[in-house]
Amino acid sequence: MTQLRLNWTVNVPREAYDYGARASGATHGVVLTKPHVVELILDLAGYTADRDLSSVPLLEPACGEGAFLRVAVARLMRSARRLRRKTSELTDAIVAYDIDPAHVATTRKAVREILIASGCSPKVAAALAGSWVREGDFLLASEPARFGAVIGNPPYVRIEQIAPRLQSEYRDRFVSIYDRADLYVAFIEHGLNLLRPDGVLCFVCADRWTLNKYGAPLRSLIASRFQVRAYIDLHSASPFESEVIAYPAIFALTQGKPQSVAVAKMDTASERECVDLRAVLKDPSIARPGITVSHYDAWFAGDAPWTLTSPVHLRVLRDLEARFQPIEADGRSRIGIGVATGNDRVYIVGEDFDIEPDRLVPLVMREDIVRGEVQNARRCVINAFQPSGGVVDLREYPRLSRYLQSHADAIRARHVAKSNPNAWFRTIDRVYPDLVEKPKLLIPDIAGANEVVLEAGRFHPHHNLYFVTSATWDMEVLGALLSSRVALFFVWSYAVKMRGGYLRFQAQYLRRIRVPNPASIPKQLAKALSAAFRKRDFDRIDALALKAYALKELPAFPFVDSRR
Repeated sequence: MTQLRLNWTVNVPREAYDYGARASGATHGVVLTKPHVVELILDLAGYTADRDLSSVPLLEPACGEGAFLRVAVARLMRSARRLRRKTSELTDAIVAYDIDPAHVATTRKAVREILIASGCSPKVAAALAGSWVREGDFLLASEPARFGAVIGNPPYVRIEQIAPRLQSEYRDRFVSIYDRADLYVAFIEHGLNLLRPDGVLCFVCADRWTLNKYGAPLRSLIASRFQVRAYIDLHSASPFESEVIAYPAIFALTQGKPQSVAVAKMDTASERECVDLRAVLKDPSIARPGITVSHYDAWFAGDAPWTLTSPVHLRVLRDLEARFQPIEADGRSRIGIGVATGNDRVYIVGEDFDIEPDRLVPLVMREDIVRGEVQNARRCVINAFQPSGGVVDLREYPRLSRYLQSHADAIRARHVAKSNPNAWFRTIDRVYPDLVEKPKLLIPDIAGANEVVLEAGRFHPHHNLYFVTSATWDMEVLGALLSSRVALFFVWSYAVKMRGGYLRFQAQYLRRIRVPNPASIPKQLAKALSAAFRKRDFDRIDALALKAYALKELPAFPFVDSRR
C-alpha cells in the first residue's frame, strides 16, 4: 500500500484551522455538491469509466464527506471491472485529503461500502479506503506532479481568518495568496502544480478570483503555464445540496497554450441542464433551454480580469479601453472610499457631542442620500488623528480621552487596536478633515446601477460610500458620465454579479471606467450633460454619454436600474 506522503514543515495545532469544516460559503458544516453536478465535473476532467482509470490518478484536495469520491470510486471500479484490473493495480489510483478526522472517517466508510458493493473483500476495501483518504492539510502536503484529474470543491475562507503562523507558511508557499485572498486560490494553485502534462483540474468554486484584485497572481500563473478548457457560470444556478451564497462557477484547466474556450451558463444546474450542457459542448450547433454557450477564440493575457460576458461585449469593452483613459489617469482626479471605524457605535456621534469640537468631522452615510440629494443627519465621526497622520495625544484632549476610556473594552477588542497597541483608539482608516471641503461624487457600494450624487463639500464619506474628487473636471459633467449606462457597462463587465442583479461599486471597479478627455467634449454637450445630471434625467444622460464616447449604441446587458 502507498504510504501517506506528507511534508509537515511546521508544527500546526488544529485550532489554527478556522476553515476545517467550511465549504462553499458555509459558516459551519459541509456543503455537498449535488451528485449530477459531480458527474458533470468528472466528465469535464476526463475521469470517465470508458478510460483506464487505473492509469488516471485522481486527487481530491478537500474531500469533506465524500461527495466527489463516491462518484469517482464507482467510476474507477466500473473501469477496473471492464478491463479486469486487479485491486493491487488501484493502490495509487486515488488520493484525497481532509483536515477533519470526522470527515475522513465518513468518507472512508462511504468508500469502503462502494468497494464492497463492487466485489472487493472487506479487508481489501478497508485497506484501499485507508490508503486513499488521508487526514492532513493538502496545502502542506508533498505530492509528485502525477495526477490526471484534480477535482473538487475547495474550502472558502478569507486568509485573515487563519492563525498568523499558518498564514505565513501559506504565503511563503503560494504566490496566489495575495492581498485578502480566499484560501481556495491556494488549492487551485497547488492542484495545478500537481497535474501531469495531460492532466485536468476541474473545480466548482466561488468565481471572485477571476475578477478581483486578489486573484491577479493566480490569473497570471494560469496565463503563463495553463489553458482554460471550459468555464461554466453558475451564479443563477444551484449546484449545492443546500442554499449557499457563493457565486460559483465550474472551470476546467490543463497545461498548454490557450485555445478556444467554451464559456457556458446554466440557469438552474438541474440534472437535465447538466446532461444538455454535455451535448452542447460537443456540438455548438445544438440549442437547449436554460443553457447559453459562447466561444472565446483568445483568452485573457497576464493578470487581466476574466470579463466573461460575451465576445460581443468584450469587443466593445476593448474598443472603449483603447480609445479612452481611466478617471485617475490625469493625475488630478482621485477615487477613494470613506472611513471605516471598526466600531461605528463608538466613533459616530451627533454634531453636538461633548468632546473637543476639533475632533468632530461631519459625516455622510449612504442612508443620508435620498432621491439623489444628500441630507444632513447632523452626525460626525471622531477624528483620532493629527494632520501629520499620527494619533493625537489624549492628554491634550481630556473630554475625548474620558469618552474613549469609557468604551476601552470594545475599542481594544478590534483587530486594528490589537495591531497598534500604542494607538489603540485610532479608527481603522484615517480621517481626512480636508476632504470635507472638496466637492465630491458619492457612489454607494452595493446597488443595481450607478447611483452617483454630487456632494458640494460639507461632509466626510462613511465607508459604505466611494467618492471621486477632481481638479480637472466640471463635477456635474463627470457626474453625468459616471451616472450613464456607458460607465455602468464598465462596472458590469468587471464586477462580481450578486444575487438580485446587484453589483459592487468598489474602487477596483470604478478605476476600470474610462472617460473622455474633458477638453475633447464640446461645450454644448458638456452643458447638456451638466443640466441632465442636475435634473437626474437618466434617459437624457444615457443618450448624451453615447455622443461623448462616439458610440452609436451599447450591447444590451441586464441591470437593475436603481438610479431612478
